[in-house]
Amino acid sequence: MYLKNHLLAGKYSGRTAHHLHCDKHCGRLLRPDTIVLHYTGGADAISSAHHLARPDTDASAHIVIARDGGIIQLLPFNTIAWHAGKSEYEGRTNLNRYSIGIEMDNAGQLHRRGDRFYSWFKREYMPDEVYTHCENGQATYWHNYTLAQIQSVFAVCKLLLLNYPIQHIVGHSDISSRKIDPGPAFPMEKFRHQLLLHHTPHQTPFGG
Repeated sequence: MYLKNHLLAGKYSGRTAHHLHCDKHCGRLLRPDTIVLHYTGGADAISSAHHLARPDTDASAHIVIARDGGIIQLLPFNTIAWHAGKSEYEGRTNLNRYSIGIEMDNAGQLHRRGDRFYSWFKREYMPDEVYTHCENGQATYWHNYTLAQIQSVFAVCKLLLLNYPIQHIVGHSDISSRKIDPGPAFPMEKFRHQLLLHHTPHQTPFGG
């Protein structure tokens, strides 16, 4: 996989990125130095990508990564997408102007009813799809990310590090107090550590 005119090209794990037309951007992203990770909070990758591309919604992103590791690109990486919203990080505001937005297909926080788990859109998830997070004696439940998905996100981020002056890998919750994504089910600290501190061209972490 490589970049051509700020778009993903070639193959990763035997598959190519799909491209979906999206007009929702506001000018050039000249020197992106931040990657912001989000979850979609939706039912699947393709419906979330189409939602982000619709002209009547107020959000967009550069790519959506499916649970099987598939990649859908909506915008070139040198355009300003509408993914960060009202945001602040290390003294800067409006992170859309500095960042690339990656959406991961994930239902987000789940709700437990007895021994069953449901998303906000009422889909049931099996226990092996659920991540339990405990903090201050309180348990919350989250949709797990898949290994294929995390590896695909890593591959894209590694490619971005090679092509842009990326210095920060953050979650949406790191730049906006209103947001909770990508949530505790995503291994953010390990992910960031692998990318920024021990990045080597042929490293394949997360069990690959």
